[in-house]
Amino acid sequence: MLKPSRIVTPARKQLLATRAQDMRRFASEPERRLWRELRGSRLGVAFRRQVVIDNRYIADFLGPSLGLVVEVDGGVHALRRAADVRRDRDLARLGFHVLRVPAEVVMRDLEAAANLVSAAVERFGRARGHYP
Repeated sequence: MLKPSRIVTPARKQLLATRAQDMRRFASEPERRLWRELRGSRLGVAFRRQVVIDNRYIADFLGPSLGLVVEVDGGVHALRRAADVRRDRDLARLGFHVLRVPAEVVMRDLEAAANLVSAAVERFGRARGHYP
């Protein structure tokens, strides 16, 4: 049975969908830059951005065929490490792999950030029998 906090109402679903849409529309600069590297299956796998997962979380980027969640972490994440650990644990229980890429890496060296994602695509792709 779902805990009362886990019961998903139509209003909650709509709230998350609207929030994800707003996050796509008003993405941070690091998110916009990394998206240019991920879109169009440039790394050998399709990614989607600002995706609602389990009616609880919004992932910055999701490679659904690999179950790979890519999060761009800005400065605010230093203040919410416990929440990020809990979120990563919940996503792992749902079968997702989480890669956190620091926003400063995206801004300073986009190629290095893309290489981090590419390495995760290869690692988790091989684990799932998917060869990009």
